Amino acid sequence: MSDDLPYVLVTGSTRGIGAAIVEALAGRAHVMGHGSADADLSDPEGAERLWDAAIARFGRVDVLINNAGVFEPIAVEAPLDDWHAGWGRTMQINLQASADLCRRAILHWRERGVGGRIVNIASRAAYRGDSPAHWHYAASKAGMVGMTKSIARGFAREGILAFAVCPGFTMTGMAEDYLASRGGDMLLADIPLGRVADPAEVASAAAYLALEAPPSMTGAVIDINGASFVR
Repeated sequence: MSDDLPYVLVTGSTRGIGAAIVEALAGRAHVMGHGSADADLSDPEGAERLWDAAIARFGRVDVLINNAGVFEPIAVEAPLDDWHAGWGRTMQINLQASADLCRRAILHWRERGVGGRIVNIASRAAYRGDSPAHWHYAASKAGMVGMTKSIARGFAREGILAFAVCPGFTMTGMAEDYLASRGGDMLLADIPLGRVADPAEVASAAAYLALEAPPSMTGAVIDINGASFVR
């Protein structure tokens, strides 16, 4: 790869959408992937360590793609301590760690006097909501969309662009477990396209936003859900 290619940090890249994003960027960017063994984003210091590792490896980051996330149920009947723990873990990994990385990216680009791009992988649940056991997941993804729009509005004049992608069901490990537990046929009937998305479909949108989307698109949210939720 030539040295003029951008340097991209992708979180949650060991499988599913994240792995597909790394593949979509192959030959088009220098990519540093991330898995839980590299940095535990459930640790409040994990995002800081991950960013520092990326800078140590690359010297700079031009694009941040926040994809890491968890989809873990917590019942409304759960004991309060368990309820708080479930909400706290989901918010930490899905939203706070992403926010911490966005913050470091913005400060990094300001220090270098250059712009940069952020792509946040949110979810259809940000707009449609989710199951009774997944309020926290929907809330974390709605927060990610709100954060993306705020960054886009607040930093566009500095050349800092922010985008979000909101997939519906995507054939990853999380989706397979959910389809099995909730009755796949019923859920598929709610998708006019008749199937869940392939990770490569989500990755193609993420790669476009990371590398090609015109600056005037900043703040855009792209839905990839087979028309199961249109807005």
